[in-house]
Amino acid sequence: MTTNDLAIIISTYFSLGLQYEEIIGLLAQRHNVILSMRTLKRRLASYGLYRRKNFSDVFQVAMFIFEQLKSSGCLHGYRWMHSRCLQNGFIVQKEMVRILLGILDPSGVAARVKRKLKRRHYRSKGPNYIWHLDSYDKLKPYGICVNGCIDGFSRFIIWLRVGRSNNNPRIVAGFYVEALTSLERVPHSIRSDMGTENSYIAEMQSFLRRNGPGSRTAFLYGTSQHNQRIESWWGILRKECVQFWMEFFEQMKQDGYFTGDFIDKSLIQYFFMDIIRRELENVVETWNAHRIRKSKHCDINGRPMVLYQAPFLKGTEDYSLPLDNVELNACAEECDFEDSDCDNDILDLADILMEENSWTKTRDPYDRATLYLQMRDNNKTKFIIQYWFY
Repeated sequence: MTTNDLAIIISTYFSLGLQYEEIIGLLAQRHNVILSMRTLKRRLASYGLYRRKNFSDVFQVAMFIFEQLKSSGCLHGYRWMHSRCLQNGFIVQKEMVRILLGILDPSGVAARVKRKLKRRHYRSKGPNYIWHLDSYDKLKPYGICVNGCIDGFSRFIIWLRVGRSNNNPRIVAGFYVEALTSLERVPHSIRSDMGTENSYIAEMQSFLRRNGPGSRTAFLYGTSQHNQRIESWWGILRKECVQFWMEFFEQMKQDGYFTGDFIDKSLIQYFFMDIIRRELENVVETWNAHRIRKSKHCDINGRPMVLYQAPFLKGTEDYSLPLDNVELNACAEECDFEDSDCDNDILDLADILMEENSWTKTRDPYDRATLYLQMRDNNKTKFIIQYWFY
C-alpha cells in the first residue's frame, strides 16, 4: 500500500466521524496496517485534519444544511445531520448543527421532539451470524420498490437497493449474490418473512450452506415480529428519507398529476429513481458510520461499520463461512440484474424528448417534477405512447 493510498483511507475514516481507536482497529483488520495512536495523530495533523480546530465557516455549513432541508434532509435530526456534514468535508461541532437546525427548521425540530421509539430486546452472537432481509413497499404505488438486508449483530446495512420490482425473486436474489461476491463469504443464517420474492435466496442460501455447520438453520422463515431488525430499521429509513418522498408523490397524486397507470409510473421511475437511489446510498453511508448509543434495550453499542468489520473490539468474531466461487457463479446464472430505471421503450422515448427540448435533469426534486409534468403533457409524448402501447 502506498503512502497516498493510506492517506486516502485514513482521511475517509476520519470524515466518517470514527474515533481514533476505531480507525486503528479498522486499519489493522481490513488493511493489515498497524499504527500507534501517536502515529495516527501525527498523520492526521500532517493531513490538516482536526476535530476541535480549523472549523468550517458557519455560513457554508448553514447553506449545506439549507440545501439538505429541501429534500429528505428535512427529516434528519441534528445527530444525523452532523454526520452528513462530516461526510461532506465540513468540520463542525454537533452543538453548532443543533443550533443551525433550530434556526433553519424550527417546525421540523418541534415535530421530532414529540416522537418516541420503543425498542425490542435483541441478541446475536456476532457479525454475519444472521442477516435479516425484507422488502419495503411504501413507495411501491409509484413504481419505486426497495429491498434491504441488515446484519443482526452490528446493524450494518448489507444492501439497500431500489428498482422497478421487489416481487421478482430473481431480482432480489441478484442483490444477495452481489453481496456475497463483495463479501467473499456466506452468512451463517438468513431470516425473512414468507414473501415469495425470497424463495430464490432461500434455495441459494441452503445450497451454499448445505455442508457447513448449522445447515438446517441456513435460512429461516418467520413472521415480521421475528424479523425485527429489518422491520424496525424501516422506521429509521422512513424517518430519515422516505417520508419526504411519500408526501412528495402523494401531493402529485392529489393534484391530479399521477393516476397510477403504467405511463405515469414509468415517468416517475425515469425522473426520480436515480435521486432516490442516491439518497438511499447516503442514508446507508450515514447509518453505517453513525454511533449507536448505549441503551438498556440493547447489549451492543458502537458504529455499525466498526462492529461489522472489526468484531474483536467487542470480544466476538465473524460468523461467516467460506464460499465456493463456482457454486456462487451457478447461483448468479439464475438471477436477473436490472439494467435500467424504467421500461426500455419509455426510456428511449424520454431520452429523445429530453434531447429535442433541451431539457436537463438537476438534482432538485421540484425541478424534476416540472420536467415530469412537461413530458407527461407533451402532445408528442401522448401520440407516441398511444401508438406504442395502445
